[in-house]
Amino acid sequence: MKPTTTSAGPLTFTARHAIGNAVRGTALVARDGFSARYDLDRLAGTFSRPAHKLAGQSYVGRVLVLDTAKGGVASAWMLREMASRGVVPLAIVFNTVNPILAQGAAFGEVTMLAGFDVDITACIPHLATVEIDPATRSLRVIDLPVDVSDCSKGDARGSAT
Repeated sequence: MKPTTTSAGPLTFTARHAIGNAVRGTALVARDGFSARYDLDRLAGTFSRPAHKLAGQSYVGRVLVLDTAKGGVASAWMLREMASRGVVPLAIVFNTVNPILAQGAAFGEVTMLAGFDVDITACIPHLATVEIDPATRSLRVIDLPVDVSDCSKGDARGSAT
């Protein structure tokens, strides 16, 4: 579905897949992948792979908006382990996700949305405040720090690695 907005309301996107609880938080956005095993320092709560577009930034308590989930069973189990220690993202949002990471998000009780009709990494401003409601499969941008009037042209942050 195309994003919707009115002069009285925020920009809203609808996902095809959603799990978890409703949350509100600050978005870390990058057109890059996500692997709990290879991209994160799970003890420090930061992106640690030097080539990752969010390298050095803390993901704890943030809404991650990324291109795709990478990895398999190890990443899925790591989400649960991260949640058990409180060093976990508030939510994860993907253009595409694999079934194993979706199961990992459910197992780790991490809110997740995936599958949009637009490149969600191009449409959500980095550090915007967003609300996610899995019951309605919606992501609403509450704070728009930059112009996203044409989110169909791709992402200025680069391509996925």
